[in-house]
Amino acid sequence: MSATAAAAVDSTGTLSEKEEAFEKWRNTIGLFLGPLFAVGVYLIDMPALSPKAHTLAAILAWIVVWWICEPIPLPMSALLSSVLCVVSDVADAKTVFAPYADPIIYLFLGSFLLAEAMAIHGLDKRFAYGIMSLALVGNSTGRILLAFGFICGFLSMWISNTAATAMMFPIGLGIVYAMADITAKQAGTRIDPMKLRFGTGMMLMAAYAASAGGIATPVGTPPNLIGIAMIERFCGVKIAFFHWMSFALPLLLFLFVLLFLLMYYLHRPEVARIVGSTEFVAGQRAQLGKWTRGQKNALFCFMITVILWLIPGFLAVIHGDAAPITKAYSRTMPEGVAAVIGAALLFILPVDWKQREFTISWKQAAKIDWGTLLLFGGGITLGSLMFQTKLAEVIGTGLLQLSGATSVWGITFGAVFIAILVSETSSNTASANMVVPVMIALAQAAGVNPVPPAIGATLGASWGFMLPVSTPPNAIIYGSGMVPITAMIRAGVFFDILGGLMIWAGLYVLLPLVGLA
Repeated sequence: MSATAAAAVDSTGTLSEKEEAFEKWRNTIGLFLGPLFAVGVYLIDMPALSPKAHTLAAILAWIVVWWICEPIPLPMSALLSSVLCVVSDVADAKTVFAPYADPIIYLFLGSFLLAEAMAIHGLDKRFAYGIMSLALVGNSTGRILLAFGFICGFLSMWISNTAATAMMFPIGLGIVYAMADITAKQAGTRIDPMKLRFGTGMMLMAAYAASAGGIATPVGTPPNLIGIAMIERFCGVKIAFFHWMSFALPLLLFLFVLLFLLMYYLHRPEVARIVGSTEFVAGQRAQLGKWTRGQKNALFCFMITVILWLIPGFLAVIHGDAAPITKAYSRTMPEGVAAVIGAALLFILPVDWKQREFTISWKQAAKIDWGTLLLFGGGITLGSLMFQTKLAEVIGTGLLQLSGATSVWGITFGAVFIAILVSETSSNTASANMVVPVMIALAQAAGVNPVPPAIGATLGASWGFMLPVSTPPNAIIYGSGMVPITAMIRAGVFFDILGGLMIWAGLYVLLPLVGLA
């Protein structure tokens, strides 16, 4: 990789001076606006609410502002909301903090540890370069873009979208710089790689495919687990790992085709073929060397976990959901337990027995995103209290009267696009925490099945593509210097709107087929 490319990698995730100034302004305003909103909501007369629901509404107003403006870290905002609920007597401490030990937390904990082990031992890069070196990909710019996006999406099904983008970012840069050199030779003049349309397309593909890929599995992105947990808690419907993938994976495939067409035609490559790209990928793959013991162990643990996650789905297909064997397996091996088993194996399988070195150490494991687990707990707590105090019911009834939506698919349409809108200004996890319980309550107030609107809101929460601050992958690729803000907004608007419509249409077709509508 050239020195310029290396410099671009070092700039990952940086923002311009104007954007940094905006972020500082947003954080500062939000710091004071949150408490002011809480006081304002508390002082407003709300006869439809019980005293505890009124207090919870004030706390919720405060925390929603802080989730949008991020004056303090999001996990601390979530913890603060729980503390405020206890000290203001909305609920007792045992009730408030119980969701922090919800089994769904351990599902994500295990998947985080598995993803960390894969990154430590370079298993994710081995997957990426392996696919990019396939003869089918070759040196066609269209196929390179397609394969590159496929890898980003596939990785994001199992690891965070941020990690997937950060890993694929330098690979994409190397290919773009190779194309710049080849184009320059063909044109007989110097080509600035920062100005290549293909570079813009590759960078946007990395971020967008990584964010979209997470919807395919329950562990792919935090909103999925939040939605699944709230659907089970408030709707009484359990969506197993295989059950989720039965509709989300086909939906992702259609969305990925849409993404590829958008990226290719909005940023049409300057040349049809990149002579030398195959050699570049082969060289990078050769540097990885032979499979290491750590890579083999990490792959084994990952495969064991995935198999344990998928077994209930196969049992349900063969024997039915109500069969004793299906119920017994689901009871003794829930997804959270399966994830912890796979993670525990990482600490047991050695990479060097003489030195007592194992696949992952606690020092390495401690680097996972613990804050997201706290944010989960706080979001589930707020959702639970909204239903216990009937605040969600009042909000849902009010929105129902305001929107006039009465059908399940009309409400689902609104849920998808409201979640998309919110996700443009706040994290996808915070968006799911805010929107999913409200959509469930709205559907219940309308007397329709709340599961499709909840799933629509869950998927919509992962659909923020317009701005560098919408999601970390956007910030990462924006730092490359290859993505003008106007290009990101243009592509983001198209993918937000067309993707939102496709999500709604996909759910309309797929959810009845899998028994969720």
